[in-house]
Amino acid sequence: MALPVAVEAPVPVADTSPPRQQRYQWVVWPLLSLSLVALGVLAVFKMGGYYYQSPDYVAQDYQQAGRIKQTLLEEKLVPPPPLPPTAFADVQNQMPSLDIAHANRDWSHMNPAFVQTVLRVMVAMRARGFGMVLLEGYRSPERQNALAAQGNHVTQAKGGQSKHQYGLAVDLAPMRNGKVVISERDPWAMQAYQALGEEAQAAGLTWGGNWSFKDYGHIEQTGSLKVLLGKK
Repeated sequence: MALPVAVEAPVPVADTSPPRQQRYQWVVWPLLSLSLVALGVLAVFKMGGYYYQSPDYVAQDYQQAGRIKQTLLEEKLVPPPPLPPTAFADVQNQMPSLDIAHANRDWSHMNPAFVQTVLRVMVAMRARGFGMVLLEGYRSPERQNALAAQGNHVTQAKGGQSKHQYGLAVDLAPMRNGKVVISERDPWAMQAYQALGEEAQAAGLTWGGNWSFKDYGHIEQTGSLKVLLGKK
């Protein structure tokens, strides 16, 4: 009788390979790392793009600041109160042909936008130590013709040819010790007129001191009458 042969059961061999989850981790983590690196590179390029665009933002901020500044500058100024006739007594005595006593010094008879520009010039002049007063603003055609009839030493413009008739010109003069000073022989007055020319031109106005026929106290809106009247 044959003896039974003992068959040994196979001995389980331990699986030394890493678990499936660990194998996936070896694949996933490198991919995540590469993804993070790619995102970082994109972020750098993106920030770089914003960096190079920053001048546009700076320009926009500058424009916004400019608009705010312009708004402040456009704050409506109020004309000074009229001076008593005695303030112009010396001017009338020195230059009776101008008949300053009957000159129109009513700010409301002039172009409102032009008035605001002139008032800002006067503010700038006061900051420089020169108080300026209005000698004459609007001038009727009749008065213009009367002045022109006295000769070119008074005015070269006839009625309708001067910007005074359209509220776009003024004659200013410095004031010292309560009196208006117009003498061109006065060094202090000439300093004031030179400063007036600088401030008027800085404001975009035309100064009569630059003309061949010198009119140091005269400032007016820049441009030809034809163009200026066409815009109104």
